[in-house]
Amino acid sequence: MAEVKEVTEAFYVPEGDRYVPTAWTRGPWGPDAQHAGPPAALLGRAVEALEPGDLEVARFTLEVLRPVPLAPLRVEAGVVRPGRRVQLAEASLFDREGEVARATAWRIRPGDGGGEIPERGLGRPPFAGPDETPRLPVFDPGYGESYFTAIEWRGARGRFLEPGPASAWMRLAVPLVAGEEPSPLSRVLVVADSGNGISAELPMARFWFINVELTVHLVRMPEGEWVCVDAVSRIDPRGIGVAQSTLWDERGRIGSGNQSLLVAPR
Repeated sequence: MAEVKEVTEAFYVPEGDRYVPTAWTRGPWGPDAQHAGPPAALLGRAVEALEPGDLEVARFTLEVLRPVPLAPLRVEAGVVRPGRRVQLAEASLFDREGEVARATAWRIRPGDGGGEIPERGLGRPPFAGPDETPRLPVFDPGYGESYFTAIEWRGARGRFLEPGPASAWMRLAVPLVAGEEPSPLSRVLVVADSGNGISAELPMARFWFINVELTVHLVRMPEGEWVCVDAVSRIDPRGIGVAQSTLWDERGRIGSGNQSLLVAPR
């Protein structure tokens, strides 16, 4: 039986040294497993709390060691490679049975560039912003409250819930942790794991296309509440796939996300 808090206005409720998931964390693959977005953000939150506090996450990789249960989770984080301008950090999530997911992150201290570094390769989104795009239908995995109802979805381009590349503006309707304002990194990591669903090439009722990891590269943190996941999936008949996403905020490109996929008939 899943250990889940009654639905509150957050993905997680702190309880001592643990974080108890609410039903908003529930993913598409089963009633007792979390979507990987909230756990990724919970690990990213732990990395951000490490000293020094003026480093930004430039690369974040989540390894999903087994399905993340709807059960209380404990977080551990530490520095692997300290440095004044560059740092490698790691964090892990544990349930009662052991480690369920781990993350590594490269953090870089941003500077002003002395006015000599030009912007290259970023640019504005090639589609309308969230205020000019329609609300998307909420995907219902059939388990009641879920991750999909805790996110506000707006169509950017492509045909949502139909096969093929697509883009969606996404905004958290609830905070990551009760009582806290989500950080810009949290806003990215909660939604970046949705690339394989947004760009699904196969019907979810007949196939698994589960990501075993998530890697996000960021050149800057998003501004504002909206993040767009502009995604495409590619699948080999042997059952291996990759979902690739360009990440945007309303000002422009902020980075990219990639997911390795296990693909199989249900």
